[in-house]
This record gives sequence, C-alpha cells and structure tokens, in this order.
Amino acid sequence: MRVSRVQAEKNRQAVIDVASRLFRERGFDGIGLKDLMKGAGLTQGAFYKQFESKEDLAVQASGRAFEGATRRWSAATGESPDDPLGAVISMYLSPEHREERMDGCPIVALGSDAARQSTEVKASFEAGIRTHLELLNGMIAETDEKERDGKAMNILSTMVGALVLSRSVNDPHLSEQILHAAADSLLAAASAEDTAGGAIQ
Repeated sequence: MRVSRVQAEKNRQAVIDVASRLFRERGFDGIGLKDLMKGAGLTQGAFYKQFESKEDLAVQASGRAFEGATRRWSAATGESPDDPLGAVISMYLSPEHREERMDGCPIVALGSDAARQSTEVKASFEAGIRTHLELLNGMIAETDEKERDGKAMNILSTMVGALVLSRSVNDPHLSEQILHAAADSLLAAASAEDTAGGAIQ
C-alpha cells in the first residue's frame, strides 16, 4: 500500500527520534538497521526510501539529540532564571542525568564514536558543541570575548569529562564523588564571577 507524503515524513521523523535514543544507548555501530527500523515500528525495507545511508541517519539523529539537549538546558535555566549557569551545571552533573543513557548528553554518549565517523557526522557534532558553547557564553558575564570563550570551553569540558567518568565505574559512591567534585568546583568558580541573568532562549 502506497504511503502518503505526510505519513512518509512522519515515519522519517519517527526513525530519527528512535535512532537518536538507540545510538546514544548502543553507539553508532552497536545497532543495525533492522533493529533501528523495528524500534520505529517499520520494516528495514523502508529505510532507503527515507535515508541515503546509515551515515545519513547518524547525521540526522545526532542533530536531533543535540536539539533535545538544548531543550534540557533551556528547561533547567527556565526553572532558575536568576542563576542559569548554576542550573545547567547542577542538572548536567546530577545522578539523574548520569542514568539517562538514551536521552542524556550526546557528547558523552557518542563523542568517542563520533571521532571515528565521517566528516559529515563530525560536522553535526561540531555544530552541537558550538551551540552548547554559545549558550554557556551567554551565561558568563565577561567583557573579554577570548576569556569568555575559554571559560565556556572549560565548563563544558569539565562537565562532559565528569559525566563520562561517573558512568565508567562500578562503585556508586565513587561515581557520586566524581559528579559532586566537578559540580562543586564549577559552581564555586561561577559564584566567584558575576553571571548573566536570564534563561536560554
């Protein structure tokens, strides 16, 4: 039965949504097309009607994952508009975010995988990372652009590294300590600086 253009686009978006979550859980190479399409309630035969290749899907799914991450940051800052940077740090370095492997930060879940992917997939990651840095820049009240950029990079790198480490150990106490140490360090540095008010738009 022929699928309408509207339904075909809905199916395509559903596959991107599912791939965004499953790639973060299993890695780009940790799941095949059959299981990806099954997760979206579709057959493998429909894949090539919607995407040029698995790499094409990886690009689209990476972008979707970063969109979700941006919304998460926006929600956090919306709940704490007087301290947006503190809100993002606390949300990101929380046990809840650590456990959200399918819906959490794509940099943590797929960063090492992305480094081994095509230039197109890496370009999608680069765009997402740049967006994160821009958002952090907007929360740092610093007149010198170079210094502000450096602080944003330091904050993002510290958060990503801490979350990676916290997910990499068996000892729950050690995992918590890693998160707390990074959060305490960043929050202390943030409190020593004047941060810009207002939530991420």
